[in-house]
Amino acid sequence: MTQSPLVGLVMGSDSDWPLVSKAHETLDSLGVPHEVRVISAHRTPDEAHEYSATAEDRGLRVILAAAGGAAHLAGVLAASTTLPVIGIPVPGGSLGGLEALLATVQMPSGIPVATVALSSAGPANAAILAAEILALSDPELKARLRARKESLRAKVIAADAKLRASLV
Repeated sequence: MTQSPLVGLVMGSDSDWPLVSKAHETLDSLGVPHEVRVISAHRTPDEAHEYSATAEDRGLRVILAAAGGAAHLAGVLAASTTLPVIGIPVPGGSLGGLEALLATVQMPSGIPVATVALSSAGPANAAILAAEILALSDPELKARLRARKESLRAKVIAADAKLRASLV
């Protein structure tokens, strides 16, 4: 993206990209400048600390962190910044992603991580939540978010009308 990124989209492994790309696509569709990185809480802990400790100085305003398995990435990033961190638990592993969800939501007092669904909707919802946070100080982004919700509303109304018409 040409503008300085406002959102950092970090995943623990490049194998998470097929799911996490939905967050990237959603941020793109809303015109939110962002960066995408692969940083592991366990295999590259120094890089994880450096990334989050310098995020605000680099202009980031929200961090999205996707991880499966032990899923410590969001918590590790949240420990080194005061920026909002949104965890995206990645399905998989021996418990189908439950371990990732629990690791993401079980943060100690003082180190909050917002968490989205353990499903294919999670990454897009994380991106929308990040955009909603940014829209608190960006009226143009707020208008794009409102238009997106109106589009969702219109699709449901059309589906309802189509169904009712088919039942007559």
